[in-house]
This record gives sequence, structure tokens and C-alpha cells, in this order.
Amino acid sequence: MKHQLEFEKPIVELQRKLDDLKKHQDTNALGISFDDEVKRIEQKIAETRKEIYSNLDAWQRVQLARHPQRPFALDYCHNVFSEFDELAGDRLYADDRAVVGGFAMLDGRRVMVIGTQKGRDTKENILRNFGSAHPEGYRKALRLMRLANKFGLPIVTLIDTAGAFPGVGAEERHIAEAIAVNLREMTLFEVPIIGVVLGEGGSGGALGIGVCDRVLIMENAYYSVISPEGCAAILWKDRKAASKAAEALKITASHLQDLGLVDEIIPEPLGGAHQDWDSSAANVKDVLIRHLDEVAAFKTDERLEKRYEKFRAFGHFEDSQAA
Repeated sequence: MKHQLEFEKPIVELQRKLDDLKKHQDTNALGISFDDEVKRIEQKIAETRKEIYSNLDAWQRVQLARHPQRPFALDYCHNVFSEFDELAGDRLYADDRAVVGGFAMLDGRRVMVIGTQKGRDTKENILRNFGSAHPEGYRKALRLMRLANKFGLPIVTLIDTAGAFPGVGAEERHIAEAIAVNLREMTLFEVPIIGVVLGEGGSGGALGIGVCDRVLIMENAYYSVISPEGCAAILWKDRKAASKAAEALKITASHLQDLGLVDEIIPEPLGGAHQDWDSSAANVKDVLIRHLDEVAAFKTDERLEKRYEKFRAFGHFEDSQAA
């Protein structure tokens, strides 16, 4: 298994034993059959996989969300949608390759799809800034959303970023303002907006394209105000406490659904979306179509009111008299 995670080691060890056994069977000059032992190990692997992946904790799901072989936004653009035609540039400063978007077809429906994109290798990660967008990335996203709103096209956003880029250049070009404008404008667009958290949903970087009528999340994705490592560094003064922070933050799909922050969890193949891209894409497509049709059925005023109420309802507040 390439890019194995710590909690996957029991599966890796069993798979190694199975491969060795099959190799010895192929080179066995005495004709001794290992079929029964092979079947036993295969059954053990299946049982171990089911046991491990059915009982993942928050930190383990974060690790799966960051898996380098997990399908990214562009993979879904080509596997869920058809006729994807990418558009570039914010028409103000530059083209941020950490944000991708363009026209596409979703089962016969013309839509605008926009997402944050990571890289597969070092070269591409540098090109796409590891999926962390600059201000021009959010302004490009806004340009495409305004275009979609002008022509009455539903918007689909694909979220997968550790967060917006916090560098000096980004601050000089007003990253906070760019995200804030997106939050404001997305509440006002008259067309349906559906968002999907594919992997990482990091803070304002994710929310910058996340103000949607429906927010969906992959089974092993997370959505959080801060990374587990960042939280651990602040609260426990040690980034090694990331696993404890992940649990405390309640950032997994099931936690978010219980808190009313996401509308539906999209199932993944056993072991994560990277195990079967086609199955993952099919699941995303089915759920997207259903929610898009439901949201499109509302009248514009009703849709805007529901979108506003959805985000205003987040969080709990109490008023108390001063002593």
C-alpha cells in the first residue's frame, strides 16, 4: 500500500504476508497447495479492514482527508461533470492556480463549478500553492459566480483546502477583504448554490466559497475553524496533541451533521475515497443532482431567505445580566 497511514499497518502486514505466500506458491516446485491459507489471510484482511475503517477516530479521518492519493477538485470536475471548460484569471491581478473553475454539464444541467485544487507532486503543489488560495483566487471565484448568476446557472463549489494563504503578499493584496466580499456576495446570488467538502475544509479559506444553500461533506472529510495542529499549538502548546485537538474540535462529518453545520454526508468506499475514484464520483454525482433539483424548486426569494437563515442559525448565544 502506497502512502500507508499509521493505523493501516495491520492491513499492510497481512497484505505483505499474503503476497509472500502467493509468491512462494508460484515458485513451489513440490506442488504444495497454499489455497486454504491464502483464503484465510484474505478473509482476515477483509475483517481487519472493516474493523479499522468502521471505528475511525477524528484524527484518523483527518489523515484520510489529507491522503495524497485522494481525488481532488479537478478529478471530480472530469469524473462527475462533463464538458468542463476551465476559465482563468480574476481580471484584476493574476490567475491563482489554487482555485479552478469553469462551465460544465451535470447530467444535462449546465452549471458553473468552482473548487480549490491541490497538487499531486512537489512541482504541482508549488504551482497550486498546496491548495491555499491567494486573494486573486477568491476574486476569480467571485468573477465566475457573478458570471453564473448573470446567466442563471447553478453554482457548485468543491472545497478542499487547509486554508487561505497567510503570506505577506496575500495580506498586502487584502486576503481577508477578498474572502469577506465572497461571503457577502454569495448570500445574495439568486441561483442555487451547492457546496461539497471533498477533503480538508480549513477556516475562512473554505468558507470563502462555502456560503451555499446546501453544504455536503464526504464521509472522511473535515470542516474546521482551525487545523488540529494549530489548535493543539494554542491550547496544549504542543502540535503533537493534534489527535486530542481533532476530537475536541468536533470537525468530522458525523459531528458536523449532528451540529447542523452540514446537510448530508456523502459515503465513501471502505478505506476512503482514494480506494475507488469512480465509486466516489458516482456518489457525489447522485447527491449533487438530488440537492440541486430540490434547491432549484424554491422560488428565488424563498431560496435566499433559507440561505440567510441557514447561516444565521449557526452557533448558540446566551444573554446574561452583569453581576
